[in-house]
Amino acid sequence: MSRNYKFHNKAGLYFVSFATINWIDVFTRQIYFAILTDSISYCRAEKGMELYVYCIMPSHVHFVFRSSNDDPSGLLRDFKRYTAKKVIEAIVNNPIESRKEWLLWMFKRAGKKNTTTSKYQFWQHHNKPIELCSHHVIKQKIDYTHNNPVETGFVTIPTEWKYSSARNYNDDNTVLEIDSTGFLG
Repeated sequence: MSRNYKFHNKAGLYFVSFATINWIDVFTRQIYFAILTDSISYCRAEKGMELYVYCIMPSHVHFVFRSSNDDPSGLLRDFKRYTAKKVIEAIVNNPIESRKEWLLWMFKRAGKKNTTTSKYQFWQHHNKPIELCSHHVIKQKIDYTHNNPVETGFVTIPTEWKYSSARNYNDDNTVLEIDSTGFLG
């Protein structure tokens, strides 16, 4: 793995992106989004996640976050492990999931290619953490994250995407709470 893609400063502010295997659009149903948002809320309350920016897209997630426990790698690892397990369980138990067999087949196929995976692989393993050290780069990552749904053509303005902190920046905390962004200025 490239030295550029590691958490070197354990107390640092990071931008991360991570995707489902093969960029499969899994987050197309409310039940799957809820697993992620509930897990984020838990990590904020119990695991020391400070979340400043987020966007959950159908196949991937963007965060600007910090670990108050100085373990950003472990925090993200645990988040991805837990959410993978829960989303796969939700797919298995969802009687109206029209893509159930195909999704499970894809996750199983990816899991067979990976010696560290027991049965299914849901997330790609890399996170590509980028430490954010300047206001210019922080603003760039905020704009990139919030404009992701616009660039893909899902919405015309960032605040229309339900699963984005762009809404929080307009005082709408209905989906998720985020931490104070005053220093991100």
